[in-house]
Parts: sequence; structure tokens; C-alpha cells
Amino acid sequence: MSQTESLDVFHVIDQQQWTEPLGDALEQGVARVLDDTGQPGKQLANFLHGKWLGHPLHPAVTDVPLGAWTAAAAMDVADAASGDDKYAAGSDAAVAVGLVGATLAAVSGLAEWRHTQGRPRRIGMVHASLNGSATFLYATSLALRSQGKRGLGRALSFAGFATIMAGAYLGGHLSLKERIGVDHSPSEDELPSEFTPALPDADLPEGEMRRVEVKGVPIMLARQHGRVYALAESCAHLGGPLSEGELKESSVVCPWHGSRFSLEDGHVLDSPSAFAQPCLETRVRDGQIEVRSGCLG
Repeated sequence: MSQTESLDVFHVIDQQQWTEPLGDALEQGVARVLDDTGQPGKQLANFLHGKWLGHPLHPAVTDVPLGAWTAAAAMDVADAASGDDKYAAGSDAAVAVGLVGATLAAVSGLAEWRHTQGRPRRIGMVHASLNGSATFLYATSLALRSQGKRGLGRALSFAGFATIMAGAYLGGHLSLKERIGVDHSPSEDELPSEFTPALPDADLPEGEMRRVEVKGVPIMLARQHGRVYALAESCAHLGGPLSEGELKESSVVCPWHGSRFSLEDGHVLDSPSAFAQPCLETRVRDGQIEVRSGCLG
């Protein structure tokens, strides 16, 4: 696909007005499950966002339906060409495995998508619609296969495969171009390796946070119980400004989507971020707060 054709695809998606009301209703439904059910909802959100994995769950599980359905397509071709039952059984099993993986991919994808806005939100809706259509085609295909209607079942599987490939293309764009599901915090190489002055010590009162720049990299400083902490300012989830968030006991909450990070070492306490927040070591010298990469916690 050429660059011009690619741009035309996303221009068409931008014009799809149906995505707005449907997206709002879908987001409200997800929020009722994850936000309005207390601790169980929070635990489910942490699982779906990949807090336990240290990496977003959605891109990891999308490989299951893509791989399974690719294998099913190959075995369907072999089945049609040879009539060997072993290919038919393998294809049916691969379709079933793909359906299980697609269910988890859809649920984890919804958890990620609900925090998007603008073009990524609209692309995500079309991406989800294509994947949902492919899942329906494969589910119908499996039902037909079980009834002995293999020819029609294979035809629906091939249609589902073409549909899932279109959805995968949009998913790749969301990740690589729109940077959904990637780490938005600075890399360790961007942080100062040696202690560097960041802020006069007197300018950081107890119980408050400040945004500073150290060698061009935004850093959040916080003082709690007399100790100075430092984390990268840009939230790893989608780049929210941590210094504008809420300072809690030994943690900070991002003001954009509620990711909560430990002040001690930057690890994720609550999703949607699955990535730990880069943490910096601090010290006070000659009335200046100094920072360098790495934490002693």
C-alpha cells in the first residue's frame, strides 16, 4: 500500500461519524465494569492492562488469533487440495484456539482503547469492528464445520482471515504511528548519569511536587516526610504530566488516566500504565536538589 493510499484510508476513517456515539456508549460500558465495581474492577483493569506482565497485554495476546488463523488458512488449503482428514481436524482446532485468543484480545483492547481520543479513538473503533467481524465469521465457520459443511466453513474462514489482516494493519498503525500501547517516558540514556542540579532545595515544600527540566528532560520532584523523590515527568502510559497529578502516600497518580506509581522506585501500583516510571536518585548539596538516573530504593 502506497503512502497516498494509506493516508486516504485514515482520511476516510476520520469521516466516519458513527464512531462517536458508538464509542461513547462503549466507553461508558467499559467504565461501569472497570471503574464502578470497586477493588474487583481495579484488579481486572490491572490484569487487562498488563500490570503483572510489565508490558501491555493486548499486543501480546493478539498474536494468538493471528497465528492460529494463519495456521488454519494453510491447513484449509491443504485440506481442500488433498482431502486428508488430518488437515481438517488441525484447521478446526486452530480456528477454535483463535476464537479463544480473539476474546481475550478484544477485552484487553477495549481496556486500552477507552483512554484514547481523536484520531486514535476513531481508528480503534474501526479496528475493533473489523476484528469483531472476523471473529463472527470464524465462529460461524466453526459451527458450519461441525455440521459437515466444510466448503462453506472454509470460505467464511478465508473471509475472516482477510478481515483480520485489515484489522491488524490498523492495529499496527495505532502502535507505530499513534504510539498507543508504547512507553511514553524517557529512556535511561536520556536521564543524567551524574548528579545534576535540578531545583533549589527551598523551592520544594513538604507534601508538594514540582516540574523541572534537567538537560532538557522533564523531571517530577516530590517531597514527602522530609525525603525528596524524583520520577520522569511524562507518564509512561500516554505522556500525562505527573507533577500535575495527586501526591498520595509513597505514590503519585497521573492526572490523565489514573496510573499510580511508587515514589520509591517508579513501579506500577495501578494501571492503565503497564510500564514502570523511570526513577532518579536524589541528594541535596549546597542548597540544591540534584538528581541522577537510578534509584537507591
